[in-house]
Amino acid sequence: MRAAPACQISLRRFGVWRSAVLALAALGVAGTAAWLITREAALLSPGSIAAVCATGLIAAAGASLTKMTAVDLRWDGLMWHLGPPAGEPIAGHVGVAIDLGAWMLLRFAPASPQARPRLTWLPVQRHGLEPQWHALRCAVYSPRPAPAQDTPGDF
Repeated sequence: MRAAPACQISLRRFGVWRSAVLALAALGVAGTAAWLITREAALLSPGSIAAVCATGLIAAAGASLTKMTAVDLRWDGLMWHLGPPAGEPIAGHVGVAIDLGAWMLLRFAPASPQARPRLTWLPVQRHGLEPQWHALRCAVYSPRPAPAQDTPGDF
């Protein structure tokens, strides 16, 4: 099998990701609120206070997960590169965590263990990437080229 040809995409749209995260956070908050309303115990019990704190954490986590910055993702045929549009990219490996057809959650792991960040999650949606979507899907699912190995007899 051949490896996929080189491709580069700019990830700037995260509407599906933001909507899904906000919907899940809203469900968590609504579930906790429903539990608090239907309880027979006092509202200032330790369990109620813990539930309110957990609800605050759910809302804060949801808000923080919706903040995504634009990045460029490039496949050169051997390695993936991820970086800000005007910055120096980091080489690494991409794996597919979730694939829903028109939306994927990709996991980028730097090739160098000293690189920061250690692991980056990339929510990628087809909307806005229609011309490059097929090439991206081919690249993330293509077999990786075997690393070149020198044999003892080669000079």
